[in-house]
Amino acid sequence: MFVHHVFFFLNNPDSAADREALVAGLQTLTSIEGVKLAHIGKVADTHRGVIDRSYSVSWLMLFDTKEAQDVYQDHPVHHKFVENCAHLWEKVIVYDSDDV
Repeated sequence: MFVHHVFFFLNNPDSAADREALVAGLQTLTSIEGVKLAHIGKVADTHRGVIDRSYSVSWLMLFDTKEAQDVYQDHPVHHKFVENCAHLWEKVIVYDSDDV
């Protein structure tokens, strides 16, 4: 299993329209072959010292292999998403993990 977890920090974190536009863009990515699971998340209402609440939207995807994730990264739908939505965020942090 290969896990791709992305955290988006919106330029305008209080803008519902920007958040909705990003979510709509992310939803297009689920059509890419090889995606086993996709989840779009918002910051949960949890408050412990170890929790980072600074992001706006999270994007979690599971793939069978790193190679399947590589196909996703270079897919035209993914490139179109970046082209259409990059103006919405000021920063993106990615955590990729593979089986131990």
